[in-house]
Amino acid sequence: MARQQIIESTVAGIPCQVQIDHFVSVKGDSSTWASDWDFYGYTEIEFTVCDRRGRAAPWLTNKLTADDKARIEQEIEEFMGVPA
Repeated sequence: MARQQIIESTVAGIPCQVQIDHFVSVKGDSSTWASDWDFYGYTEIEFTVCDRRGRAAPWLTNKLTADDKARIEQEIEEFMGVPA
């Protein structure tokens, strides 16, 4: 069983933990035209917002704004070592 990966973050200014549930980053390949996804590359991210004790916090997830989600996804990419 893989070890859970957790990062520290904030939602609406509230400190929390973010559990990375799924992460895939595929680099683009300009030599293929099978699809735009293959050509440009893509990243898939799924995460769970948890309280500071590591328990899922749906009440905190409900406070996520689009900016919070984008920032957390960027933090996850940096944590996972994906170049900007």
